[in-house]
Amino acid sequence: MTIRLRGHHLLCLLGYRGKGYSESFCDNMTEIYERLRLHPETEIEIVEGPDDICRAFPSDQISHCMNDSVFRKDAAIVRLAGLGFAAASNDGGSIPAGEDGSGAGLRVGDRASWAALCEAVRSQVQPEDVKTICADCRWEPFGLCKEGVAHMRAQGDLRPLPGAGNP
Repeated sequence: MTIRLRGHHLLCLLGYRGKGYSESFCDNMTEIYERLRLHPETEIEIVEGPDDICRAFPSDQISHCMNDSVFRKDAAIVRLAGLGFAAASNDGGSIPAGEDGSGAGLRVGDRASWAALCEAVRSQVQPEDVKTICADCRWEPFGLCKEGVAHMRAQGDLRPLPGAGNP
């Protein structure tokens, strides 16, 4: 089973602690999180725009999945992790992966294991990067993604979710 992920969800997953926009969103996010935690060999396809996490965004809330600011986060995170791709913006333009529009590593449509993506994040992304890249995210003030990046750098894996006897 291949899981489709956009760039910024690489960090969202690291910081996920069972909280989200709705119960059904959390059910979907937990299912994906646990799949990746228990099976790090799971294949991930890097996508541009809405992914397998976005599909469960509640229909009664204003979606941000197509906002230019989200596309910029996607590109910034993938570029920072050394995966590099040029992301399209909602207005049809593109947000280049590098100063000259170049990028190395994965591109939209490419696939890699979750473990390989985590290793890229682990070696390239600092916990402090979250505050800069995700400054306009409603979840950033909680510090969960920063903690998740710190844990990934120290331990190299996803933490068990709180509850059911887990810390």
